Amino acid sequence: MWRFCAVLGSLLALGFAGISGASAQDKIHVVASFSILGDFARNVGGDRVSVTTLVGPDGDVHVYTPSPVDAKKVADAKLLIVNGLGLEGWLPRLVQSSGGKATIVAASDGIATRKLDGHADPHGWQSVANAKIYVTNIRKALSVADPAGAASYNANAEAYLAKLDALDGEVRSAVATIPQGRRKVISTHDAFGYFAAAYGLAFIAPQGVSTEAEPSARDIAVIITLVKTGKIPAVFLENISDPRLMRRISAETGAKIGGTLYSDSLTRENGDAPTYIDMVRHNIKALTSALTS
Repeated sequence: MWRFCAVLGSLLALGFAGISGASAQDKIHVVASFSILGDFARNVGGDRVSVTTLVGPDGDVHVYTPSPVDAKKVADAKLLIVNGLGLEGWLPRLVQSSGGKATIVAASDGIATRKLDGHADPHGWQSVANAKIYVTNIRKALSVADPAGAASYNANAEAYLAKLDALDGEVRSAVATIPQGRRKVISTHDAFGYFAAAYGLAFIAPQGVSTEAEPSARDIAVIITLVKTGKIPAVFLENISDPRLMRRISAETGAKIGGTLYSDSLTRENGDAPTYIDMVRHNIKALTSALTS
């Protein structure tokens, strides 16, 4: 009898393993262009989706060079989530070469686009209010791709949107502690325009909205003058950028290094910003610490 029960238990275990494996295979294969969008997709998709990203942790989406592995990811995807607004200039060629038939959704659709030098600023996620639009777009896209999961996606999105509402309140409360005259920040590239507009800070950067173009000597000189005349207390590094420029500006102006801001990429699990919410909290903590002391 004991042997019969043991055999039966083994057969049942194998049966459930087979069911579990089939369930894993049935997941919606979602590819996100970079880590922040991947985090949004995981929060909305939950256990019904399998999410991979093209540009991984601490990667620079502006200058990314896709690999053959990326083409395979896109070819196998049912849904491809991108930012749009010119951020992923390398993506159209990748999609074409992959031969894939994934539905492409631009997560930034519907945000009030900031313009800089006649070009759209693609960093819409830096405003938490915009992040909520991203999440809503991803929820709609997943519900269309997988109608049977619509209720699940809606519930997941609503729970996550509530967390984003709370996060927005945290940022506003933190900024309120910074004296009005000290709400000026120097960062490496112009990635925080939406954050600045939403929360009442001024960001100045030697590089534009893309990290592709190197700042000129004149651009750097202008920044140094602004730091000195504006008595800007701190300059900040970025996780995707070479720190030498900011260190030079700090040395020539006396402004302290206020820490590292996360702009276009999350970190790995053991880093400071493995999720979008962690990223925003880290950034506001770094800003308030540097600008209030």
